[in-house]
Amino acid sequence: MVNIDTALKFGDALIVIDVQNDFCPGGALPVENGDMVVPVLNRWISSALAKRVLIYASRDWHPIGHISFKEQGGPWPPHCIQDSDGARFHPNLQLPGSTIKVTKGIRFDQDQNSAFDQTGLVVKLRSDGIKRLWVGGLAEDVCVRATVLDGLKEGLEVVLIGNATRPITPEGGEKARLEMQNAGARCEKAE
Repeated sequence: MVNIDTALKFGDALIVIDVQNDFCPGGALPVENGDMVVPVLNRWISSALAKRVLIYASRDWHPIGHISFKEQGGPWPPHCIQDSDGARFHPNLQLPGSTIKVTKGIRFDQDQNSAFDQTGLVVKLRSDGIKRLWVGGLAEDVCVRATVLDGLKEGLEVVLIGNATRPITPEGGEKARLEMQNAGARCEKAE
């Protein structure tokens, strides 16, 4: 267990992954209890603001007819379509105006699960002097997993905030968490 108020340090960043309406209850591709990450992330956001730790937030931002959609042969129903209500961040997520937004999933020819996948994020993190990422969001077994693994590949220390993420399936979540830990990520729950 980590104390949110003392966990964040200089050189850290908080990255909130895809806490969008379509991934929450009532959305086009809901993660069960996905909205339960919002109050936990809000506490991290508040601590990050108090400590002047940078906050990044990724979002799926798919064009209509995206390659990941079932109608195009992909695995998912249409979700997070650009400028739609479903693509908006959850209304209770208290992202400040200073949040650095990372837009992904915009390519017509491929999906982009990781916030690092051709977004320029690693360049921005390096220019901001970031050495350690604290990661939470949706879904643990898809975009959170991909982001954590890519962050580790880029040589960053990565900490998964265990109670600030939810998987699509419990089995998928267990498998993803084990994979992330085996790759070098720490998993911590906040008090």
